[in-house]
Amino acid sequence: MTHPLHVWTSHRYPVPLPPGHRFPVGKHQPLLERLLGEHITHHAYVHASDPAPLEWLTLAHDPDYVARVLGAGLDDAAQRRLGLPWSPALALRARAATAGTVHASFAALEHGIAGNLAGGSHHAYRDRAEGYCLFNDVAVAIAVLRTHGHAKRPFVADLDVHQGNGTAAMFTDDRSVFTFSMHGASNYPLHKETGTLDVPLADRCDDATYLARLDEHLGPALERHAPDVVFYQSGVDALAGDRLGRLALTHAGLAGRDARMFAACERIGAPVVITLGGGYSDPLDASIEAHVGVWRAARAARDRRPASAGER
Repeated sequence: MTHPLHVWTSHRYPVPLPPGHRFPVGKHQPLLERLLGEHITHHAYVHASDPAPLEWLTLAHDPDYVARVLGAGLDDAAQRRLGLPWSPALALRARAATAGTVHASFAALEHGIAGNLAGGSHHAYRDRAEGYCLFNDVAVAIAVLRTHGHAKRPFVADLDVHQGNGTAAMFTDDRSVFTFSMHGASNYPLHKETGTLDVPLADRCDDATYLARLDEHLGPALERHAPDVVFYQSGVDALAGDRLGRLALTHAGLAGRDARMFAACERIGAPVVITLGGGYSDPLDASIEAHVGVWRAARAARDRRPASAGER
C-alpha cells in the first residue's frame, strides 16, 4: 500500500513584488502540479493554509515585532534587511506559510512524514526579519507543539545553502533543540550564528564532498540527540547554477542528500516535517525539479513506514 503525503499550501495568498524581483514566487503552483501529477500527493491530501493566529506567532516572536509586521509595517531599514517590500499581503502570506508548517508538524506526528510547500524561513529572528523571512515558521511550530506536550527534543536539519542564522539564534540557549546546518561558508549571511552543529562548505563543493560531509555528521548527530520530531529545511539552492548558491551539486547529488536525510530519520524512528526553503535557478525549472526530488524521496520513505490508524 502507498500513502500520499499530506501537504499544506499558501497559494491563496499571493506575494506582490516588483517586476524582476529574485524571490521565486513562480515555483509554488507548478511544484504542486508536479506532485499531484506524479501521485506523490493527492487532492484530498492537499490543505490550504489559513493565516497563523497572533497567539501562535507571539509564542516564538517578540510581541512588539509581530505588532509592527501586522500593523504599520516595517521601516525602510527593516525592509532592506528583509529584501522584500512590506505590504499587508506579504504579512498575510507569511502568516499562512507559518500556519502550514504548524499543521504539517501535527500531521507528521500522526503519519510519519508531512510537509509545507512554503516555509523554511530560517533567517527570521525573534525580533526582526532578514533574508526574505518575516516569521520563523519552524520556531513557531516547535513552540505550538510544545503547548500540546510535543517537541520535547526537536532537531532542525537545515540543508539550505544559506545558514539558518535566525533559527540558530532563537534556540541558542535551549539545548533541547538541536540546530544542524550545512551551508556555504562564504555565502549569505555574512555573519553566521553558532548553531548546535554547523558544517561550512567551500564554494563549488561537489556531490562527493557534500555527501561525505553529510554522512560524517548528520546520522551521528541525530542518534546523539534522539529527537522526537525532525524539521527538514530542504532548500535546493545548493544546486549548481543557482543564482543565490555557490555550490556545485547536481540533481543526483541532491537526490543522494534527500535519500540520506530520510533514511537517517527512519533509522531512529523520528517523524519528519518538510519545509520548502530556497531554490533560485533561472529559469525556475531546475529548482522545481530539485524540489520535486525532495518529495519523491519523502514519499518513498513514507511508503516504508507503517500506516497510521486512519489510513488502514
